[in-house]
Amino acid sequence: MSAKEIYIAFQTILVKEILRFVRIWIQTLLPPAITTALYFVIFGSLIGSQIGDMEGFAYMDFIVPGLILMAVITNSYANVVSSFYSSKFQHNIEEMLISPTPNYVILLGHVAGGVARGLFVGFIVTGVSLFFTDLSIDNWFITTLVILLTAFLFSLAGFINAVYANSFDDITIIPTFVLTPLTYLGGVFYSIKMLPDFWQDVSLANPILYMVNAFRYGILGASDIAIGTAFGLIIGFIILLFGWAMYLLNNGIGIRK
Repeated sequence: MSAKEIYIAFQTILVKEILRFVRIWIQTLLPPAITTALYFVIFGSLIGSQIGDMEGFAYMDFIVPGLILMAVITNSYANVVSSFYSSKFQHNIEEMLISPTPNYVILLGHVAGGVARGLFVGFIVTGVSLFFTDLSIDNWFITTLVILLTAFLFSLAGFINAVYANSFDDITIIPTFVLTPLTYLGGVFYSIKMLPDFWQDVSLANPILYMVNAFRYGILGASDIAIGTAFGLIIGFIILLFGWAMYLLNNGIGIRK
C-alpha cells in the first residue's frame, strides 16, 4: 500500500471508532461526567472539608488530576476492548485482515479511537471540575504528554484484552478486578506519604500511581514520584504492550479460528 492508502485506511478506522462512541454519547460520554460530579460532591466537598489540606493543596484541588486521569484510563480501555471484541464477535475483523491494510494500521486505528474517547471524556470531566474548583495548569507540556501517553497505553491494553476475550463477560474481568482496584489505590484520593513505609513500598508496584502523580505534577507542580521515573515506566509499558499487540495480530492469536 502507498502512504496515501495507508493514511486513508487509518483515517477510516479512526473515524469509525469516533462515530461509534459519539453516536451513543448517552452511554459513553455522559456517565463519566455524572460519576465524576458525584466524586467531587462526596469526596471533594463533603469529605474534603473535613480532611483539610493535602500536601499543601486544598483537598478538592488535590483529587482533580487523579479523577480526570481515572476517567481517561477507564474510557480509553473500554472503547478499544468493546469495539475490537465486537468486531471479532460479528466477524467484521476478517474483512480487515484479508485486506491489504497492514496490521500496525489496524492496531493504531483502534488505539487512536480509544485515545480520542479518552480525550473527549477528559475534556468533559475537566469542564465538570471547573464547577467545583479554579483549575490552573502548572506545566502544559507535561500535562498534555501524560494524558496522551496514558490514553495510548490503556487503549493498547484494551486491545490485548479484546484479542484474548472469548465472550462479552471476558471484556469486563480485567476492568473490574484489575483496573478499578489499581486505579483507586493509585493515589487518586491520597498521597502515599500518608502510608506507613511498608505500604508505601507496596504502592510503588502499582503502575497507575506513577501516571496519576505525573499528571498531578503537570497540573499542580507536586508529585510523590520522580517525573523521569514515571515517564520511563509509561513509555516502557507502551513499548511492551505495542509489541505484544503486534505479535498477537501478526500470528492471528485469538482472531483466526
